[in-house]
Amino acid sequence: MPLWQIGLLLLGVVWLLQAVGTWLQMRHYREVMSSIGGKWTDGYLGVGNARASLGRGVILMLVLGPDDTIRDLLVMEGRSVFAKFERLSQYQGRNVGSLLEDESFTGRRGRRQALEQALQQIASAKARKSEVPALPDQQPA
Repeated sequence: MPLWQIGLLLLGVVWLLQAVGTWLQMRHYREVMSSIGGKWTDGYLGVGNARASLGRGVILMLVLGPDDTIRDLLVMEGRSVFAKFERLSQYQGRNVGSLLEDESFTGRRGRRQALEQALQQIASAKARKSEVPALPDQQPA
């Protein structure tokens, strides 16, 4: 078998492995999203990401209560499809403002950008919720 055919075959195998790894990572993402999304009915969920061309990519899931306290915070960081979400329970119960000021959290590459995107989603969700008119039977008498 000529060398170029072996190279082409190896390229095809690597591409197939990447496709399977991506599928497994997306399945993991959907599982985490569905478990975190159904846990609370009165809070807000925001998801942000920061892509890196050669560095570590970041995906962040943030759940805030109505009083802006952190209920759950998950971060996936990595360069490959083997990255998984890590729950950062040390931030649960804290105010979201303290998270923005925490240099140990936002100092890591990409986290601040992902956090800001998640907070923008939450702000949009809060704005949409305040625009929804109350139903007639829910208005005070």
